[in-house]
Amino acid sequence: MTSELRRSLDRMRYEVLPVGNARVEALDPGSTVTVTASPARGIGPTIDCTERLAAMGLRAVPHLAARSIRDHAHLTGVLDRLDAAGVSEVFVIAGDAAKPLGEFTDSLALLRAMERMGRLPARIGIAGYPERHAFIPDDSAVRAMSDKSHYADYVVSQITFDPGTIIDWAFDLRKRGVEAPVYVGVPGVVDAHRLLRIALKIGLGESTRFLRKQYGAVSKMLARYTPEELLDELSPQLGDPDSPIAGWHLFTFNEVTKTVQWRDDLAARLSGYADRPA
Repeated sequence: MTSELRRSLDRMRYEVLPVGNARVEALDPGSTVTVTASPARGIGPTIDCTERLAAMGLRAVPHLAARSIRDHAHLTGVLDRLDAAGVSEVFVIAGDAAKPLGEFTDSLALLRAMERMGRLPARIGIAGYPERHAFIPDDSAVRAMSDKSHYADYVVSQITFDPGTIIDWAFDLRKRGVEAPVYVGVPGVVDAHRLLRIALKIGLGESTRFLRKQYGAVSKMLARYTPEELLDELSPQLGDPDSPIAGWHLFTFNEVTKTVQWRDDLAARLSGYADRPA
């Protein structure tokens, strides 16, 4: 699957934070860059960053966090700004705010509101959870996914390090009638200590057991982590027309330059393998 994996590197999605300084200059023009939403800072920085990235020639995709949008007037203002910036794709989530800012308590409520307003964006992504969500019961997550799939053009999976868990979950989505393609959420080349904190915060579940079995200790594994092994394990899915897995979504945590350098190095190695005579 060397050729499939090589081609997929040119179609990667990159996720950045709307705070700090994400050095997106390393990205190719037209790259898809999603912008997270901060429950503490609200939706404003997300839209500000989205406008900036769109003006730079990137395909900017804001996370619209339902719990950070006050009401229909607030939502209208957000959508007007996105229209003015030429942004036609959004990623709709509930958001991590402990208490909703206003009337939208979850992503489905926000999606339905945009539909009633006649303001559904041209392309919509939603989140999926191969493992237990830290705050949402399993039965609620399954039901919400089915309800939201009517609106979704694609699904992005939460961080999971066990390829078997990801594959089983993606095919289970199909069995439940979710036909949208899946982009596997994978951390980019991120500082090991930071990645460990993130992994523990979201609750890795089966992945924690997988990592301990494979590497003896999570911290030892993360100290030498790159996305390559997971992509290599999952890349056969890209060549399977029956597989829901369509590509990769890299959580950069603003470590964009290091992540792009890793991608370029891997692409060069894979191109070398492909060019070798059989």
